[in-house]
Amino acid sequence: MKTERLFAALALLVVSCAAPACVFAADATVVEAKIQAHPALWTVHSQTATAYLLGAIHILPSNVIWHTPKIDAAIAASDTFVFEAPLDDAGKAAIVEFIHAHGMLPSGTTLPSLLDEQGRKDYLKVVALTKVPADRLDNMRPWLAAIVLETAYMEQQNYSPLSGVDRQIFAGAQAQKKSLRYFETDAQQLALLAPPDRDLEVKEFVAELRQFQSDANSLGPLVDAWSLGNATLVGRLMNKELDKEPGAKKQLIDDRNDAWVAQLDKMLGEHHTYFITVGTGHLVGPRGVPAQLRARGYTVEGP
Repeated sequence: MKTERLFAALALLVVSCAAPACVFAADATVVEAKIQAHPALWTVHSQTATAYLLGAIHILPSNVIWHTPKIDAAIAASDTFVFEAPLDDAGKAAIVEFIHAHGMLPSGTTLPSLLDEQGRKDYLKVVALTKVPADRLDNMRPWLAAIVLETAYMEQQNYSPLSGVDRQIFAGAQAQKKSLRYFETDAQQLALLAPPDRDLEVKEFVAELRQFQSDANSLGPLVDAWSLGNATLVGRLMNKELDKEPGAKKQLIDDRNDAWVAQLDKMLGEHHTYFITVGTGHLVGPRGVPAQLRARGYTVEGP
């Protein structure tokens, strides 16, 4: 699956294992040496507010430690925490409802029946690689099945959605009863997941099955670059496939960045210190949030 689309999906779907997407279970816990990461952090100043922008990854190995003195100081100084979309119980309920409404095939239709002969061969290879029981995928639409397969494989490699930076920061902010805000509603983010063109959805699924077999270990370099704070490389790795699809990039990155910057422009006129956690792909490049804020005259530091 295209990396940024997968991460957008993970930001939503893995917050609740009541969802059909949670068809996999981790094996016995693997003990690994701790890895200290230094993710990129931006600081934005206005006359009345400060905003810290943390470039996050939504799924990580459990042995990665991303807290640093700089990040912890920013968290401690912040009174308002901002995320892409709701991660609370109401958000979980919306996700489950969306999957039931838009993630399942009509009765009598199975996922393999939508594929041609080569597509079915590729499908069986990926199912075997990920160890997801095929019968659990039979009634899923291709977009949902792709997320399940990708996430199951990542969990085999000891990546966990529960280790995602946004999940951890949200839990901490909620426990401390901090003010919470979101750039998007559940409905806005969920609408990004299910393609309206069913024929194109199948074609993309078949292409992703082929890509999966040759690119299954692509997450490692991405996490390495993120751990080193190399936001430019993270953005390039996350968005390299989207660069080939201008329409998808516009929908998943550029349009959302524009909307978030417009909201931030208003927020920075308030008397608050914000800690903002969004996918790193949204924070890099000339259309990234920091660059757009600089263009609006704000002082932006880092990374």
